[in-house]
Amino acid sequence: MNTLHNWLIYCRPGFERDCVEETQAKPVETTENSGFVVLQGKPKLAYRQLTFARQLLTLHAEVHELPERDRLTPLLAAIPVSPERFSALYLEVPDTNDGKTLSGFTKRFQPLLEEALRNSSRLADDPSLPRLHIFFPDNQRALIATSDPHNSASALNGIQRVSMVSDAPSRSYLKLAEAIEVFLDKKEQALWLKPGMTAIDLGAAPGGWTWQLVQRGLKVTAVDNGPLKGAAAGHPLIRHLREDGFRFRPQRPMDWLVCDMVEQPQRVATLMTEWFVGGFAQRAIFNLKLPMKKRVAALQDALNSMRTALNNKGIRYQLEAKQLYHDREEVTVFLSRKR
Repeated sequence: MNTLHNWLIYCRPGFERDCVEETQAKPVETTENSGFVVLQGKPKLAYRQLTFARQLLTLHAEVHELPERDRLTPLLAAIPVSPERFSALYLEVPDTNDGKTLSGFTKRFQPLLEEALRNSSRLADDPSLPRLHIFFPDNQRALIATSDPHNSASALNGIQRVSMVSDAPSRSYLKLAEAIEVFLDKKEQALWLKPGMTAIDLGAAPGGWTWQLVQRGLKVTAVDNGPLKGAAAGHPLIRHLREDGFRFRPQRPMDWLVCDMVEQPQRVATLMTEWFVGGFAQRAIFNLKLPMKKRVAALQDALNSMRTALNNKGIRYQLEAKQLYHDREEVTVFLSRKR
């Protein structure tokens, strides 16, 4: 018999309804621009199949009216008896302006709660164990949850932090850096992003995504009628072609295709499908810009059209979509051939 869970999901503020819609679960708490939702009604959700979820947690308890002087006692009492031990303790807040005002408190409070858990042998250095999350929507309330290490994000707040380099042509450099960390584990990065591999960047200007690949040693053909800027202009690993990204096709297959063009999601999805059906790329990371309304429907239409076309051609593939921290009204998609 399946047990219905309460789920705590973190998301980008403003996308709470999209989280509810794609899970088709019953909403328990959905406040617009809060950066999180509480859902019920699904015995199992799969984190990697959820586009708008930054984090997927099982909710166990809630503490109201936290006292100002002694928050430790009620929080320890609310931590579930099962699971008995945890691999890590995460104190988290919403990704909102109000939430960020609580980050100083969580940093001060973390060592106190961590010490109490270690003293009671509830923290262990075993990454296979669930993680314990205490989420503070405000300074009076805490939600107690756990994450399955195989069905959640490993990063604090579900946000994979990446670093900007000083010579990057644009901040879009961070977007591809985050996508690589989210979609590829370290082994996959070592295998699939080797120096000397080849890549195409469609709509490359001013060169942020191209620069991310060049930093990893790839040879990049940057396709855009606009100019590359800064260090990307004239770099020996970059070949800049002033051509239309929708019309360009390479003379030989590439290891990678990346694309961050501002265009309707269906048109970009069709372009990516044509590249894979034509055998022009092994793997791709690309963005789909979403409309203001019916975002989930627009995304599902685009992805389903890709699945149908690839399935009809008998192509084995992996397809995932995530709204990353550095995304706004868009999502990032990873597509890879399977051997």
